[in-house]
Amino acid sequence: MKLLLMMLKNVRRNLIRTILTAIGTMILVLVITGIWSVLEFLDNATSEKSQNIKGIVTERWQIPSQMPMSYARPLEDYSWQGPDNLMTWQFYGGTTDPAKRTFDSVFFAIALEPRKIHTMMDELDTLPPAEKQNLVDIAEKMTLKREGVVVGPGRLKLLKKQVGDRFKVTSFNYRGIDLEFEIVGTFPEGRYDLSAAMNRDYLNDAMDAWTKKAGKPHPMARKTLNLVWFKFPDATVFNDAADKIMNGPDFKEVPVKLETASSGIANFLEAYRDLLWGMRWLLCPAILVTLSMVVANAISISVRERRQELAVMKVLGFVPRQILILVLGEALLLGIFCGGISSSGAYYLVNKVFGGIPFPIAFFGAFKISTHALWWGPAIGATTAFLGSVVPAWSARTVKVSEVFSKVA
Repeated sequence: MKLLLMMLKNVRRNLIRTILTAIGTMILVLVITGIWSVLEFLDNATSEKSQNIKGIVTERWQIPSQMPMSYARPLEDYSWQGPDNLMTWQFYGGTTDPAKRTFDSVFFAIALEPRKIHTMMDELDTLPPAEKQNLVDIAEKMTLKREGVVVGPGRLKLLKKQVGDRFKVTSFNYRGIDLEFEIVGTFPEGRYDLSAAMNRDYLNDAMDAWTKKAGKPHPMARKTLNLVWFKFPDATVFNDAADKIMNGPDFKEVPVKLETASSGIANFLEAYRDLLWGMRWLLCPAILVTLSMVVANAISISVRERRQELAVMKVLGFVPRQILILVLGEALLLGIFCGGISSSGAYYLVNKVFGGIPFPIAFFGAFKISTHALWWGPAIGATTAFLGSVVPAWSARTVKVSEVFSKVA
């Protein structure tokens, strides 16, 4: 207990140096906690599951995938327990201000079957009962009113709209298919904050109307289906469906493939492979080394300033082991405290206050700090503090009383 009190006093001895070391520790712990959280998030998203597998059907040889909408019906035959475990996605994009296209005026919607919003879309299928019932009511409105659209709260702010408003979109991927929408509800905050969903029948009926009016098919008529999502109970059912779909006679016009959602995300992230590798194996170790050097520098200065004091302590009966523990303890005390404050503060602010940080890649939602950060911070602080202070602490342990007092004399 006496040693602990001495550690606390020594930490407060030079407040400026202590504060600067603490700030450096907290910033570097914050950075590495964020990086590790992102890497853990991506590892979980790309890890293969053995049960409750989600699969994606896309065009086999082209990105972006553009398949005929006529593929939807035969694909239902390969869905486990019927069409309720299958959902089609068609992407409709445009702008509310064709004269001045900006990010705020861009409108991007997923055309799908409204009744499957709360059963097939990631994170929306696990909502609490009250929020799920709200989506059920919204889906019913979209079914009865085909121009109805559900929009994320973030996109609503950018569009400067609210529930009940109507607006027109000039499409840039379906030229000539300009649609008018009515906002009938919003997504919960999170993954679909900047997204929107519309009734696929509204888009497909508009395509048919364009064909009748023009007397010929729209240039995108055979390219409207972008993704098809499946649910499978296990890998055996998935593999059987994948073999049948990829070799099936119904998909000769545009060859398709069925892969797991995690595999599809991994393929999408392939473009970021070098960046992620660098973050994992170069940036993180560099930050840990830097943090250790910050601690080592601060403790080394402190030991050099206190050589006479350490010599007096030895004269008074302190053994080398106690001095070693004293110096190591000061560094560990600072590292654990600052690391814990940094990581727990980041967890609370990012997850509880801001609800996550937008992560608009591969339909990911908001990025959140991992719950593991609550022990990552103290562990990082303790490890780097120990590595940075072990040499200065050993130097303090081996201080020779005769040498110190001969120089004083």
